[in-house]
Amino acid sequence: MDWADTAEQASFRSEVRGVIEGRLPDRYRKLAEAAEGGAGDYQADRISENSEHQQAAVDWAQALSEQGWVAPHWPKEYGGAGLSPMEQFIFNQEMASAGAPGVGGSGVAMLGPVLIIHGTDEQKAEHLPKILSGEAAWCQGYSEPGSGSDLASLQTRAVHDGDDYVINGQKIWTSGAHNADWIFALARTDPDAPKHRGISFLMFDRRSPGVTVRPLINMAWQHGFNETFFEDVRVPADALIGEENRGWYVGATLLDFERSNISGAIVNRRTLTALLDYLKTDDGQAKANVTPSVRGEIADRFIESEVLFNFSFRIISMQDSGQIPNYEASTSKLFNSELSQDMSLTGAKTFGLHSNIWEDDDGRAPMGGRFIKSYVGSVASTIAAGTSEIQRNIIATRGLGLPRG
Repeated sequence: MDWADTAEQASFRSEVRGVIEGRLPDRYRKLAEAAEGGAGDYQADRISENSEHQQAAVDWAQALSEQGWVAPHWPKEYGGAGLSPMEQFIFNQEMASAGAPGVGGSGVAMLGPVLIIHGTDEQKAEHLPKILSGEAAWCQGYSEPGSGSDLASLQTRAVHDGDDYVINGQKIWTSGAHNADWIFALARTDPDAPKHRGISFLMFDRRSPGVTVRPLINMAWQHGFNETFFEDVRVPADALIGEENRGWYVGATLLDFERSNISGAIVNRRTLTALLDYLKTDDGQAKANVTPSVRGEIADRFIESEVLFNFSFRIISMQDSGQIPNYEASTSKLFNSELSQDMSLTGAKTFGLHSNIWEDDDGRAPMGGRFIKSYVGSVASTIAAGTSEIQRNIIATRGLGLPRG
């Protein structure tokens, strides 16, 4: 196996690194150094009342837009960069290494590819440019109370009424809805059809009358997701993407793009490096509780981050050769989500009772309380984007060929 870049890959990596080094706003550099930040900060900054934060979002979106890197996997004819899987891998690797946020969110990752495949010319012309420019941010209305892993059991209804659909129901875990301008959602349009066949894919203004967004605050006192209620929300019939009652299959559509999860390996590596660098300082030595057991755990986390890195290489190698990863992607997701929890726990153990101090402005808190915050916040990592149980079932049945039941 050859881990080295080809000459062309090395040139592209240098180009990406040059743009990041030359154009990434100081705000995002500082957030990355503090192990904070990400796409959520960009989405909040673009509508922030703080002019400096808003300008940082504008500047960074412009820098990526000039290269076509807001949507690196979209075809060039739709404003993307049309990058190959390996180029996307390199791009994501460099972005993660710098802690640089993406700017398109679910509009770029999910809605855009759906519109490119299933949208009308009018829908593409209206929405794709606004996604690329950062003018419109999107959120996803999929999960419902009682319909998470079994999403096809969703109960939100959309009734055709004249030139409109009237939507009633509830969504939950709506990430970024409080910062979004628009929402795309799955709703049941034929309650008598088999559960996968009576669903339609709709998109509409998140501020439409009857839409209510309520914050959900997680255990770490962070606001990232929400519950969203629809009460007699009227949306025009041309908000439908694809055919009525075929929304399940529309929603399953994504362009074939890089999903190696390389960012997970890079983030864990950066976390370990920051921990080791801090332990070398006088302050770190004073607060550390590095017993032989903890030292062994730190070594284990480093080895595991390298394993995850190689899982990513396996996936991207398959995609680059035209194969479609299946259980391999589940293996990587499962390993990454559990590693993130283990990494946070190891960091908390490293500082013993000092890790109980939460406030980042308390001088007694090691590394600003980074590890206790990430430990509490990481509870959801084995649930979000497909639970660990679901991933293990995929690995067992599709990877190992074990029987169901």
